Amino acid sequence: MKEKTIDYVLRATWMAVSKMYNEEAGKAGSTMSTGFALLSIDPENGTPSTSLGPKMGMEATSLSRILKTMEEKKLILRKKNPKDGRSVLIYLTDFGQEMREYSKKVVLRFDEAVKENVSEEDLKTFIKVANTILNLISEKKIYQKEIKVN
Repeated sequence: MKEKTIDYVLRATWMAVSKMYNEEAGKAGSTMSTGFALLSIDPENGTPSTSLGPKMGMEATSLSRILKTMEEKKLILRKKNPKDGRSVLIYLTDFGQEMREYSKKVVLRFDEAVKENVSEEDLKTFIKVANTILNLISEKKIYQKEIKVN
C-alpha cells in the first residue's frame, strides 16, 4: 500500500493530537482523559455519573478509574442525586473548575491554531467528511457483508 489509508491518517492524526494534549495536561499535573472528563461535567449543575460514560464514549470501568483519580486529586466530588437517591451526581470542586478552565484554554488554542492554518472551506470539508465517517459507523453501513478469511 503506497497510498496511506483513511484509517492510517485518522489514527496517526489522533495519536499526535492525543500526545500533544497529554503533554499540555502534564504541565498542569493532569492527563488528557482527566481534561476531557472535566470538560464533560456540567460546571453549574453537576452531571449524573451514569451519563458521563456515554457522553465521553468511554466504558464504565475506564471512567471509574478516571473518576477515582479525579476524586483523589480533589477535582470532583460525588453527591447523591436529590431527585433519585440511587444515582450519583459528579460536581467540580473549586480546583476542578480551575483545571476545567485550563483544559478549555488548551482545546480552544488547538482550534485557533488549526483555524489559522487551514482555510474555512477546507475545515468545513474536513468536518463534513468526519461526520460522514461517524454516520457510516453509527449506522453500521461499513461491514454489512461479512469479510471472509481465507
